[in-house]
Amino acid sequence: MANFKKMMAAAAGGGSGEAVFTTLGSHTWTVPSGVSEVSVVAVGGGGRGLSGAGGGGGELRYKNNISVTAGSSITVFVGGATSGQSSGTYPPDSTFNSTTVVANSGRTAVSGSEAGLGGSGGTGDGGGNGGNGGGAAFNYGSGGGAGGYSGTGGEGSGRNQSTAGSGGGGGGGWNAGPNYLYAGGGGGVGLYGAGSNGAANGGGGSGGSNGTFGNPNGGAYGGGGGA
Repeated sequence: MANFKKMMAAAAGGGSGEAVFTTLGSHTWTVPSGVSEVSVVAVGGGGRGLSGAGGGGGELRYKNNISVTAGSSITVFVGGATSGQSSGTYPPDSTFNSTTVVANSGRTAVSGSEAGLGGSGGTGDGGGNGGNGGGAAFNYGSGGGAGGYSGTGGEGSGRNQSTAGSGGGGGGGWNAGPNYLYAGGGGGVGLYGAGSNGAANGGGGSGGSNGTFGNPNGGAYGGGGGA
């Protein structure tokens, strides 16, 4: 799951506020009257887990004090995987104004053979990469955690145990073993600043949602999917 958040810094005569976008796809945001700067937090979507390997977690990128013009329109894109995301491909990324802030999504796993890599390489003032998904073990690899504000999301479990997130990132998901239909999704990351790290086994970081045990969905926002 992906998310995109904009916190608008008040200019003289204007009020502070925020706009949050969570629906996949393109959106248009009109800069309110009196606003001349914004700060942005973007989270790439988690990759999809497939047949034995977990998807990578989305990265987080933030940028402060971006100059904007009241009344202008800015394109916001919320990226993330869909149920039809092809094996080994990267879902669309989350962006603000095309290239001003870019949070890359985690890669979808290669079905049955290779876990998805965490999102990385975006643009902004700071942030952290998504954690890699877990490789096949008992045919169930878990998802990687979403990136944090200053560290990488946790690694999903497969042949090894999952790890906790760092820098406020989500933890890698839990491998359920052969008695469950799915391994767990990776933990997501919250949008309101750095907080505690997500614990191993799918803990959400910085107030993000936990990845669900025995379920392929990653936690909000940016957790990679389990296989």
